[in-house]
Amino acid sequence: MARKPLSGSAVGIIANPAAGRDIRRLVAQASVFPIAEKRNMITRIFSALGAVGVSTCYMIPDESGIADRVKRAIDHGPPVGQVWPEVEFLDMPIEGTPADTLEATARMVERGVGGIVVLGGDGTNRLVAQACDGVPLTSLSTGTNNVFPMMREATIAGLAAGMVATGALTREEAARRNKVLRVTIDGTPRDIALVDVCVSGETWTGAKALWRADALDQLFVTFAEADAIGLSSIAGLVRPVSRDDPTGVAIDLAAAPGAARTVSAPLAPGLMAEIGVERVADLEAGVPHPIRLERGVVALDGEREIAFGPNERVAVVLQPDGPLTVEIARAMALAAQSGLLEQSAAADPSA
Repeated sequence: MARKPLSGSAVGIIANPAAGRDIRRLVAQASVFPIAEKRNMITRIFSALGAVGVSTCYMIPDESGIADRVKRAIDHGPPVGQVWPEVEFLDMPIEGTPADTLEATARMVERGVGGIVVLGGDGTNRLVAQACDGVPLTSLSTGTNNVFPMMREATIAGLAAGMVATGALTREEAARRNKVLRVTIDGTPRDIALVDVCVSGETWTGAKALWRADALDQLFVTFAEADAIGLSSIAGLVRPVSRDDPTGVAIDLAAAPGAARTVSAPLAPGLMAEIGVERVADLEAGVPHPIRLERGVVALDGEREIAFGPNERVAVVLQPDGPLTVEIARAMALAAQSGLLEQSAAADPSA
């Protein structure tokens, strides 16, 4: 039997309608993550949140069809035996830009949510992380190069997020503090990355996604896994570093033809590239690392964001104070150990 929601607990859901629809669909072989599946994931999250006592769910509106499909599902009602939280769509203007995600996150934090579920890729999570103000994130992969978020069943993710939001599990026991890369210009903080910062000799941002290998010059990562995809895969194949390791990795790249060391890396789904490696070093926390190009563009988690020129001093620093993320497997194991999802049989009044 589903538990009746308790009052006073709230969770936000941010589903990026543009996630999984960037230019890498054209230049590589990445699959499209349809709006219909995002809607289905959200309704499965509703059932999970309701089962663990979350009373309110805030959502970001959009003009791409997710909100309309979710509203129709709400009008139809939850499946038999399920309890959904009250769902409120934020009353906010929609520009169809990253500013929507930042604004929605800030409004959810103002309303006191105990967690935010993010449906998107690395870029979406980076935006939410900038505005979440310590609220733990539960990240579900629906983007292209997904390294920071996990590919998990939405129902299980909703259970974990809900148990943390209601206080059934504490943040200390069920969440991880992530590392973050901070980019500064002339000593002033400019932006962050959750997975990687890559410097390219290209001088324009254009299409955000960075996939061409010929102009890559430096790469900095918070963590790198050998089975990852995207720019961090370069580091993962030459010097893997875990999410829990206090250091990151810095790599100076070189033109692949003629380089003393090269690695074949999957920069996007179905897109292999030969990358020349000049130097690999540990990236110590708190130590600014200046970039060596005089002019170029900085990509944050795979997306070109910052163009710079010769009169700007750009540096990258690793810090341990990134966002909290709910560790889904850990949260579910703790729930099992504590019997949080068990139901006791009602006592027989005639006994």
